[in-house]
Amino acid sequence: MTLHDRLAALFPDASRRSLKQWLAHGRVRVNGTVERRGTATVAAGDRVVLGKPAPPPLRGPLRIVHQDDRLLVVDKPAGLLTIATKREREKTAYRQLSVHLAAAAGPRDRRQPLFVVHRLDRETSGLLVFARTPAVKRTLQEQFAKRSVERVYVAVVEGVVRPDRGTLRSHLREDAGRRVREARGPADGREAITHWRVLARGKDTTRLELRLTTGRRGQIRAQLAGLGHPIVGDAAYGSSRDPLRRICLHATRLGFVDDGEPRAFESPVPAGFLRLG
Repeated sequence: MTLHDRLAALFPDASRRSLKQWLAHGRVRVNGTVERRGTATVAAGDRVVLGKPAPPPLRGPLRIVHQDDRLLVVDKPAGLLTIATKREREKTAYRQLSVHLAAAAGPRDRRQPLFVVHRLDRETSGLLVFARTPAVKRTLQEQFAKRSVERVYVAVVEGVVRPDRGTLRSHLREDAGRRVREARGPADGREAITHWRVLARGKDTTRLELRLTTGRRGQIRAQLAGLGHPIVGDAAYGSSRDPLRRICLHATRLGFVDDGEPRAFESPVPAGFLRLG
């Protein structure tokens, strides 16, 4: 028997058009797997279920890495805000995900909670986690506060970094224009610690892996500029080159504990980074 025939037998009052729409919209599952082909063969013991429409795909390059009823992990593209500002309220990761969750829930349950746990700069790409409940948000933010979250970035910087590894320790402050700068001393800023190692050296660039101990806003950008190696494409911190038309900084790994279990997620380094250094 074909799947179309089984559906017609299960739902005798449904029109042929309805059956086709159910299949096209991903509402039909055979043994737990979405099946869109009405001509697919089903056996007598196969379980055919009609469910909710499949959630619409996210618009644009924002990609869901993991989703469950506790949290969402996404891969944010460069150029997209994490949350709204006074100037931009629509083009944000938070807004896109909220719309996606509401559409997936259906008309009876449009309110799908989503809570911001941490942020990435607009110019930085990579992994972000959002909580689905207040309790999960509190648990994750406590881990960030205790510095137990694994946060790994990859950056391409100007110049050739000679040591193979090192640690950046400084204090950061915001200037009048809200740009993050290295402070003169502990009394003038907040502590920032970043561990780095060289992944590859090019002719005039270096690709670095960076592990955060602290997570201050603009930390990596300010510290690398203070080291004399601004991130490629980061004109605000002294870079004179912009070959990829973006800042070459990517959050490639994010690890934390959720519901008592260690979780870790990875995002591949953008191909352009590999060409540069």
